[in-house]
Amino acid sequence: MLIAEVSEKFNLTPDTLRYYERIGLIPRVNRNKSGIRDYTEQDCKWVEFIKCMRGIGLPVEILIEYVELYQQGDSTLDSRKELLIDQRKQLAARMEEMQKVLVRMDGKITRYEQTILEKEKGLSRAK
Repeated sequence: MLIAEVSEKFNLTPDTLRYYERIGLIPRVNRNKSGIRDYTEQDCKWVEFIKCMRGIGLPVEILIEYVELYQQGDSTLDSRKELLIDQRKQLAARMEEMQKVLVRMDGKITRYEQTILEKEKGLSRAK
C-alpha cells in the first residue's frame, strides 16, 4: 500500500506516518524500485497498534521503548509485558480520575438545569 492509502485507511496524515517511522514507532517501511514507501500488511498492523496506543494516551517515548524491545526478540517478552502492565495501571488511574470529574460535571449540569427552571418559572405570568 502506498502512504496515501495507509494515511486514508488510518486517518493519519502522511507526515505523521513518516514521523512515526523516523522516530522508530513503526519499523522501517520497505520501498519500491522508485523509492516510494510500500506498506505491507504487517506495517499496517504496526500503524494500527501505534494509533490505538496513542489514542489511549500512551506517550511516544513508551511506545518507542516498546518497539525497540519488540525488535530485540522474544527475550524481551517479560519486559514488554511489564511495560504494558505499568501503562495499564496508569490508564486505569486516569480513568478513575476522569470518572470523578464526570460525576462532578453531571452535578453541575443538574444544578444549572434547576436554576434555569426556577428562573423560567419566575418569567411565566400568573393567571
